[in-house]
Amino acid sequence: APLVDRLHGQVIKISPTSTNYINPMDLNLDYSDDESPLSLKSDFILSLCELIVGGKEGLQPVQKTIIDRCVRLVYQTYLNDPRPENMPILEDLYNLLREQEEKEAQYIATALEIYVTGSLNVFNHQSNVDINNRIVCYDIKELGKQLKKIGMLVVQDQVWNRVTINRAAHKSTRYYIDEMHLLLKEEQTAAYTVEIWKRFRKWGGIPTGITQNVKDLLSSREVENIFENSDFVYMLNQAGGDRQILAKQLGISTHQLSYVTHSGEGEGLLFYGSTILPFVDHFPKNTELYRIMTTKPQELKKEDE
Repeated sequence: APLVDRLHGQVIKISPTSTNYINPMDLNLDYSDDESPLSLKSDFILSLCELIVGGKEGLQPVQKTIIDRCVRLVYQTYLNDPRPENMPILEDLYNLLREQEEKEAQYIATALEIYVTGSLNVFNHQSNVDINNRIVCYDIKELGKQLKKIGMLVVQDQVWNRVTINRAAHKSTRYYIDEMHLLLKEEQTAAYTVEIWKRFRKWGGIPTGITQNVKDLLSSREVENIFENSDFVYMLNQAGGDRQILAKQLGISTHQLSYVTHSGEGEGLLFYGSTILPFVDHFPKNTELYRIMTTKPQELKKEDE
C-alpha cells in the first residue's frame, strides 16, 4: 500500500468498518469469450454461494440450478439498459431467491442473509472506489476470518473484470497476489484461482504469485496446474523441508539447491522455461523505493525517528 500511494495509485481497504465498497455483482459486458457474459459470472456467483452455503459437500444440483436461474434474472434490467445505477447488488439476488418456490431457495437465501442485512454486509453495496486507476491495491488484511475467503474471491473477480476491460483496449494487466498460499487453501478460491491463471494468458494478463509459505503452497492439489501455466519462478532462500519439495517439483539438482540454502538477501535461483540460473540482486538501500518498501522493524523505527 505505501508503494501504491507513492505512485498515486488507488488503495482499496476492505474491512467490516471501511467505507470502501466493491460490489461482487459487478459485470463487464466483455466478461467472457461467450456470447453471453453471464456464463462465467454465474460460475463466479456459484463459487461465492458455495463458500457461504456449501459446507463440506458443496452445493447440491438443485441449489446450483436455482442460483443460476436467479443470476440470469437479476441482470435482466442491467443488460437491457447497462447504466451503473442498474447494476444489481447482493440484496437483489437475495430478494429473488426469497421469491422462488423451492425450499432450497429459502435455505440459500437464509444463509446469504448475514451478508445482506446482517453484520457482514460489507459486500452488499454498489462499488464506490476508483478501480480505473492505473495501479490498484486491494487490501483485505483487516477482513475477519468469516469474510476473508469471500473477500479473496470477490477481489479475484474484480481483477478479472479489469483484465477484460484492458484487453478490449489492447493493454496488458499485471496482477500481483501476495500471500498466495492463502488462495489455495480453500477448494473454491483455489479452483477459481487456477481458472483465472489459465485464462489470464490469452487475455493479456500477467499474474504473479508471491509467498513465503512454500510448503503450504505446494500442498495444494491445484498448484501443479499453476506451475504448468507459469514460465518464470524467482526463488530466494528456502527452509530445508521446502527445498526438498521444490527440488522434486521443479527438478533442481543438489548443486543448484545450494544457491537457495543459507543464501543472503537478494540471492537465489531464477527459472525461465527450461533454464535455471543463480542470481545476485542486492537492492540499493539508499533509495526512496527501499525506504517505502522495507518491512524490517529496525529500519521502520529509524524512519519514524
